[in-house]
Amino acid sequence: MESLRDTGVVVTGAGGGIGAALARRFAAEGARVAVNDLDAARAEAVAREIGGVAVPGDASTVVPDARAALGGRIDTFCANAGIATGGGPEADEENWAAAWDVNVMSHVRAARELLPHWLESGGGRFVATVSAAGLLTMVGSAPYSVTKHAALAFAEWLSVTYRHRGIAVHAVCPQGVRTGMLDGTGVAGDLVLKPTAIEPEDVADALFAAMAEDRFLVLPTEGTAEIYAARATGPDAWLGGMNRLQQKLESLVAQQAGSPEGSAI
Repeated sequence: MESLRDTGVVVTGAGGGIGAALARRFAAEGARVAVNDLDAARAEAVAREIGGVAVPGDASTVVPDARAALGGRIDTFCANAGIATGGGPEADEENWAAAWDVNVMSHVRAARELLPHWLESGGGRFVATVSAAGLLTMVGSAPYSVTKHAALAFAEWLSVTYRHRGIAVHAVCPQGVRTGMLDGTGVAGDLVLKPTAIEPEDVADALFAAMAEDRFLVLPTEGTAEIYAARATGPDAWLGGMNRLQQKLESLVAQQAGSPEGSAI
């Protein structure tokens, strides 16, 4: 991996959690980092800490302002901002639309702005924080699972289409990470994610290892690759195991609610 010193890096959703850990790591490597977050105060706090520049606002429209803040050049874009909403088909249209907008379309809109410059210069790096939900699934949350699958598909498409033109793409797919988002996942997160949760800094370490190896898939959580392989080679057995996990989740929710088992999640 070439030196990152003086390169321009944008990290969305960088006011805390994985995004802040990525911003700190890029800054430590000498990059000039634009810290994006909807929460301007949090973006500014991280930017001050790392000697970067805060570019608060919507991750979908951040590229022009970030490019200007970085002196006209973005070398690496980390599409890290994301939201998690629960439920299934019954979830509100607004929740589905928000999940699509942030988890997928913000990546598309960023790429639309970045690609012309990268293709002209012959290089660029797109990092998508996908989550293991994009490789596997997440019980209790159809909007999150579906949109994270789509985010992975878009990252794969970018790599397939532009790899030979100097554009590197990485899909970061951790399982549980100790962030505010994990705290908000409720019973499903307690059951599936918290037992093996890692720190945001572990995710940053895994990304940098993948960058050094020019590797697309970033799997910070031990065992994810084996689960992913089992899903691909034995889908019915894998689905059966996940359904048993769903039943356990329903039982736990029912116990907490004091209602009969079998209520829908």
